[in-house]
Amino acid sequence: MRRTGPILILVIGLLALFVDFFPRLRVPFGGEGGPRLVETKLGLDLEGGLRVEYQAMPVGDRAPDAEALGVIRDIVERRVNQTGVSEPVVTTQGTDRVVVELPGVEDPESVRSLIGQTGRLDFVPIPPEVQTPPAEGTTIDYPVLFSGDQIESATIGTGQTGGRTVNFVLRPEGARLFAEHTRQHLREYFAITLDKAVISAPVIESEIPNGQVQISAGGAGGFPLAEAQNLVTVLKFGSLPFPIRELSNEQISATLGTEFLRKSLLAGAIAILLVVTFMVIHYRLPGVVAAIALIYYSLVVYALFRLVPVTLTLAGIAGFVLSIGMAVDANILIFERMKEELRVGKSLPAAVEAGFSRAWNSILDSNVSTLITATILFLFGSSVIRGFALVLIIGVLVSMFTAIVVTRTILRFIVQRDRFRRARLYGVAEHEFVARPHGRPVLRGEARGRV
Repeated sequence: MRRTGPILILVIGLLALFVDFFPRLRVPFGGEGGPRLVETKLGLDLEGGLRVEYQAMPVGDRAPDAEALGVIRDIVERRVNQTGVSEPVVTTQGTDRVVVELPGVEDPESVRSLIGQTGRLDFVPIPPEVQTPPAEGTTIDYPVLFSGDQIESATIGTGQTGGRTVNFVLRPEGARLFAEHTRQHLREYFAITLDKAVISAPVIESEIPNGQVQISAGGAGGFPLAEAQNLVTVLKFGSLPFPIRELSNEQISATLGTEFLRKSLLAGAIAILLVVTFMVIHYRLPGVVAAIALIYYSLVVYALFRLVPVTLTLAGIAGFVLSIGMAVDANILIFERMKEELRVGKSLPAAVEAGFSRAWNSILDSNVSTLITATILFLFGSSVIRGFALVLIIGVLVSMFTAIVVTRTILRFIVQRDRFRRARLYGVAEHEFVARPHGRPVLRGEARGRV
């Protein structure tokens, strides 16, 4: 690690600078059917976005209640998440309204169209006399074999030729019905419909006895990514307990005022500056090293935010500032251990190594407990809480790297230089040392401030 550490630090730092400041950078993953532009995504509270209001409609003599509205809200939120929109805010109002707020939406019509697909998901056999498959969007009215409630799961997969496919698994009743139908109707078309509108109409190529279905498209590449994602979303989240209709949509401004945001960022900057000032005053040269490591940490974390991408809300920024404080906490443990080792007479290089070794268990325990808590928040929290948790997880992981690898590497380099081996540079009074020049023990007070 002594040899590879500096190279690793340099490579990661250069990549972080490239991601942070190179304009119009694109990465080959995360886009809809192609590369994705690397950019800083801001949340609804910082950037604004699209607000759409829906009303749940009664079916016959059944009217929506609070439980059904909660189901609708969950399904709509999952649909929106499948489109790649980060940090959506989906809330219910009264007994029949669902409000969806989407930050930074680039294509609002496609999102509204996906959310608005609200009706019944059905699997419909096409009569054998129909020789051509019905086009997507065509309304058909044939007997239904089974409905969307028989879908167990749906994913994007890969076919035998390497092309992109859509795979789904049926529940036992749906699997039984589909096995019987496919055995008797080979080479016939079978439609998946939403509100009787055709979503997909593949041909049955073989019997499917186990309820594990694969839909493939023509061409070497199979389904385009966006089309496959949309089909998977419809299969997984297609059926709602009640149909919904769009009442209104509008572009909304940031929920936090510009002045409020400016003051919040200023408060965070002042807090970080005070922490750095304390480290430099109290720990002297190691404090300067910690400040350099924090700058490096900030560049790497920001690059990860842009690559993932993480949607930055005010809660996310709070998680980032909190992780900086935790990174400094690790440095404090290390530097205090170093001072203890110096006071018992170890040489400076040995004190540096011992300080990191003795502090490691405490650093690991505190960070692992934070990661466990943040993971629970991410798995079970609301969208805003998940944003905070994700930022905190990234921050804690990177802070461990900077505290253990970056700070240690810089200190190893510094302590080999004679001009940096003076007692006052490490926040320890000269009379506290038991120095060992040339391997000879020297009593307290005989040292001249070099270690």
